[in-house]
Amino acid sequence: MTITSLSVPPAAASVDAWHEVLTAAHTHDLPAGVPAPGRVETEGKLARSSASGRTVRLAATAPDGSYDGVASLLLFTDEGNRHTAFLDVLAVHPRARRRGVGAALWEAVRAELTADGRTSVSTLLELGGSGEEFAAGLGFGNVLPLGWYVQNVREALEAHPQPPELPEGYAYAQWAGVVPDAHADAFAEAHNAMEDAPSGDMDEQVTPWDAERVRAAAQVILDRGGVILSSAVLHAASGDAVAAYTELVLRDPSDVRAIQYDTVVTPAHRGRGLGRAVKRHMLGTVSVAQPGIREVATTVADDNGPMLAVNEGLGYRRERTAAVFQVKL
Repeated sequence: MTITSLSVPPAAASVDAWHEVLTAAHTHDLPAGVPAPGRVETEGKLARSSASGRTVRLAATAPDGSYDGVASLLLFTDEGNRHTAFLDVLAVHPRARRRGVGAALWEAVRAELTADGRTSVSTLLELGGSGEEFAAGLGFGNVLPLGWYVQNVREALEAHPQPPELPEGYAYAQWAGVVPDAHADAFAEAHNAMEDAPSGDMDEQVTPWDAERVRAAAQVILDRGGVILSSAVLHAASGDAVAAYTELVLRDPSDVRAIQYDTVVTPAHRGRGLGRAVKRHMLGTVSVAQPGIREVATTVADDNGPMLAVNEGLGYRRERTAAVFQVKL
């Protein structure tokens, strides 16, 4: 076994080998109802880094050229987070477990972190599985408990046939892909309201959003072959300020389960039911734009009571538990 870095863009054979590890580990470790990543998603993430940083991609290569394990590390490049990083993937093929593959990958990841001057790293893990056990042995601790919640699109539409009527002065808006120029600055400002979302004891600073950054984040999803849909509530009296928004992502066009990214209501407009309204509006958007989507999944921190209440009212059910884990180096 040798640890190698992937070139960018990766060769097709490398994508296939990486994808095999991801899908085998997914099938082994997660409930049967959780869809595995599609190949388009795998190739896209290997070919295009996040807008938030630089990605290091490592593979544990077997003598026959196949991969026994893979790791993907995001080194943040924004000024406030150059001390930390996010371990997006560390997966070992079930056939190669208990052979030191994970440990070898972690040592290679740690070397990258040390060489780049990082003092902490975090990762998202399912609770109760082999990943949590492995991470705990390396000193990782649970810093943000959360859950995965899933909504059945058809059932939600049947239960809520129409989006709620908005208070006077508010209006719905929607778009696909990168935010239109007319809404870009207001959309960025609304993103900054995420600053008060629960973050536990994570060693990561909130980076201010501007129009350039929201455009770049959406463009990464598109460049990776995915789809991003946005629904918003605008407030005319504030110059069409974005009072609330939610984003839905298909990381692979073949997905039957979409991922809900941020849902935000800005502080000046809270208490008017806009969170529930914009999420229900998104249901109508996705049912027309992507009729193959059967489910929407999202993560919510355990101490985010307002969002948990909104989701419960729209038919989300808790599917499994997870948490952000972190270790100081």
